[in-house]
Amino acid sequence: MTRRAGRNRRRLLEREAELAAVDEALTELVGLSPDGTDLPEPPRGALLAFAGHAGLGKTTLLAEVRRRAAAAGCTVLSARGGDQEQQVAFHVARQLIQPQLAGTSDAALRLQLGSWYAIVGPALGLCTAEAGAPPDPQGLRDGLDWVLTHLAVQRAPLVLVLDDAHWADPESLSWLAAFAPRAEELAMLLVVAYRPEELPEHARQFRGLPGRAGQRPIDLEPLTALAVGRLVRDQLGAHADDAFCRECWAVTAGNPFEAVELTAKVSDRGLEPTEAGAHLLRDLAAAVKGSGLVDRLERLGVSTVRLAWAGAVLGTEIQPALAASVAGLGSEEAADAADRLRDARILTGSGTLEFVHPLIATAVYRAIPDAVRVALHGQAAWSVVDAGLGSTAAARHLMETHPEGDPWVVHHLREAARETLRAGAPDAARRLLARALREPPAFEDRATVLFELGCASLLTEPATTVNHLRAALDEPIADPAMRQGIVYRLSQVLAHSDRLGEASDTLAREARLTSDPRTRLRMQSEKFMWDAFRADEPDSPARSRRLARLADHLTGRDLTERYIIGLRAWDATLRAEPAEVALRHAERALKGGLSWAVEDRGFEVPVLVALTFLYADRPGRAEELFAAGTAEFERQGWRGAHLSFAYTLLAYIRYRRGRLAEAEDFVRAGLRLAERVGPRTPVEWYALGTLVEVLLARGRTEEAVLIAEDHEFGEPFPAAVTFPDSQTVYGELLLARGRHKEAAVELSAAGRRLDLRGMRNPAWCPWQLHLALAEAHDAPERARATALEAVERARRYATASAVGQALRVAAEVSGGSERTAFLEEAVAHLERSPAAYELARTLVDLGSHLRRTGRSKQAGEYLYRGLEGAGQCGADGLADDARDELNAAGLRPRRLRAIETDALTNRERTAALLTAQGRDRATVAAALHVDEHTVTRLLSAVYRKAGTDEAGLADAVQDSAAESVDGGRAR
Repeated sequence: MTRRAGRNRRRLLEREAELAAVDEALTELVGLSPDGTDLPEPPRGALLAFAGHAGLGKTTLLAEVRRRAAAAGCTVLSARGGDQEQQVAFHVARQLIQPQLAGTSDAALRLQLGSWYAIVGPALGLCTAEAGAPPDPQGLRDGLDWVLTHLAVQRAPLVLVLDDAHWADPESLSWLAAFAPRAEELAMLLVVAYRPEELPEHARQFRGLPGRAGQRPIDLEPLTALAVGRLVRDQLGAHADDAFCRECWAVTAGNPFEAVELTAKVSDRGLEPTEAGAHLLRDLAAAVKGSGLVDRLERLGVSTVRLAWAGAVLGTEIQPALAASVAGLGSEEAADAADRLRDARILTGSGTLEFVHPLIATAVYRAIPDAVRVALHGQAAWSVVDAGLGSTAAARHLMETHPEGDPWVVHHLREAARETLRAGAPDAARRLLARALREPPAFEDRATVLFELGCASLLTEPATTVNHLRAALDEPIADPAMRQGIVYRLSQVLAHSDRLGEASDTLAREARLTSDPRTRLRMQSEKFMWDAFRADEPDSPARSRRLARLADHLTGRDLTERYIIGLRAWDATLRAEPAEVALRHAERALKGGLSWAVEDRGFEVPVLVALTFLYADRPGRAEELFAAGTAEFERQGWRGAHLSFAYTLLAYIRYRRGRLAEAEDFVRAGLRLAERVGPRTPVEWYALGTLVEVLLARGRTEEAVLIAEDHEFGEPFPAAVTFPDSQTVYGELLLARGRHKEAAVELSAAGRRLDLRGMRNPAWCPWQLHLALAEAHDAPERARATALEAVERARRYATASAVGQALRVAAEVSGGSERTAFLEEAVAHLERSPAAYELARTLVDLGSHLRRTGRSKQAGEYLYRGLEGAGQCGADGLADDARDELNAAGLRPRRLRAIETDALTNRERTAALLTAQGRDRATVAAALHVDEHTVTRLLSAVYRKAGTDEAGLADAVQDSAAESVDGGRAR
């Protein structure tokens, strides 16, 4: 046994419970019992959080954790927060992950990280950020999650140890706090130690994460008098008497660090550990910390003090040459000073220096006179840059200096902000630029710094961004391109903050001031775009006429022209011009390319072009464009609002095609992302509206109501136009609940708002169709007139799905032979459309109507087809209606073909068998380890492949089993 190992164990007095928790976690992590035999349960991870005040032994305990983890064959990742490095973005994340990937060639790293390379590489210091828009913070966190999960799988079992978490940088700490619950799902043990009184707000999750101690961390307690006595006798000898040991405990309050340092001081002084010398302990204890430590340091000499100060300014992992440069010492003088500091137990290490304990580092740093500390940080910044460590490394020191109007400082702060922003840490970049602004920058650079500051605040503080960008426009700007960039970004953030009118006015004002025709055209295109989303646009028809005249004369030679042509396609869709007109313009807009992820442009126009194809009965083309756009978002690391929009609108496409189970999966993913962005944001309105429509189509009205209530889906509705229209969806929900009068009020209000703007396409917003159904109870004639007007608008747009849906509703508010004619024509149109759910619904309506008029045989054929279509779509409520109608007609759901053995996945087959045996959805979900929504989706696939429904499932499964046996015999 080495002396060092023995000392470590002596210092871990009264930590048996903590180490037992560690051993238990390691045992379950490696999947072995203490005697080396396999455990019956598979290996599983855990979270251990230790909380304790300074000096209670957290660092020593974590060192023992690392030792035991390595001895158990685990891969150990370790990091430590630093008081001086808290403002360095991803400092802790780099400590954890960089050693595992450093030394890998760039080609191998690209292969290993895949699409995450350009997103997480810069944050982890593995590569330089590529040109283009930076990833959003959520996208970067998702990438870091992937990297850490990948390491946990590839290098299992994995132990991640974070010491002094209270000093970790906000970016790393918030990421780890969010990731921590997943540790139990992986072969990973996450061990964290922190001072509870210093844990910042963004890491509060560590206080309540589920772990070995339940819903709380394991608190480290001070040592008892007995333990301090053992420690004293270990260090000074067994002859130390009880009175002396008890006094050591009293003056240190059981703090292990102070007790160890006190015994070292006693040994240095040659003091006998007896009651006679116990009265000297209080003075010796005072010398261990605070002013006593400072006095002890000052007695070591001026050069030694300067080196200690330089080390405290530099923080952890102190490079001796760099410390000497900051201290203004020669190499030999610095080496001598380092030796004295090691002898005094202030510093430790040789190639890299560090303070013996964070308490010492903090005391030394706080003892530096204010003016000297500021000067040392300035010298440190210069030394770091001179050593080739870059602007980002120097920036944290520049943040501690006083503003002096130094262009060198502004330059490095701006450069550091650019690197930090590209690495995915906008908050850190914003702090750097705010400091650069206080320097201040040169008069001619002030607008540029304000612009950069606004861009850094864009994702986290949009209101602040607006203020910065408006302030930038008030500055004299010599470069027209810079002014234009500010205007575009300002209009974008105003629009995304639901201030579309201000965005439009800003562009109109600047367009009048510019003399360049191409710039004016770009500003016009941006204005047209935001006006298209405004619910309060003052003269929408006039804007449409201007847009049509302009677009007809453009060739699409650049992105600006293609944007205008794309907006023309969307405007034609909203106004129910013939679909072929909208499609022609949409194809023109796509010639030459229409990227979704251009840095200085929004993704709105490419989305509108894709939706133009959707409403014009070309959903396949729309899905192709959405798939390409979503891939661009993911490559850029945009996993917040951008990706939520993509998933939500992709769900809306699936909904329009009648693939309801898939639509629900996509929109729930979109809503989860939207909830990260914030409540009542445009992206959440999109997701909620789509989810409510999908749930209503699936026959789950009560669930739709709960979703709406939980998210306060209702008035006031957003100022921006949403797809689907939020007020119309709310009216549809009221209608589904039987609240017809309230529904009519909301739908009428939506219609007045949209009609005023010339938005009259029922394929885009079917408010008239829902209004007709709401009016049918109290005003049947008005309901019929409303529906027939919607039919005329749909015929003008001339897509099969729009006409078919409008005719179905017209039939519902009509009677007799007119209802029959409307439904038959609706079926004829919908059979030529991609709207599978609408077709199934119309078939069931037609079959029901024919049954009620005494034509049961003819009714059965339509009901059978409607039932099959409902099953394929996942419209469970509609399928139930079809079965009820068949029963009323005296018909049974027909027994169709057996399930082909090769047609089903294992999960689908299991779900089918259990359901056929009468098991409910919850039981099936538990057996498959999935949720009930997934079971519904699996069964929908079974019905589609089997050509049957739930009622005929048992027979189909039996036939399938019989065919499988017969086939086996034949083989």
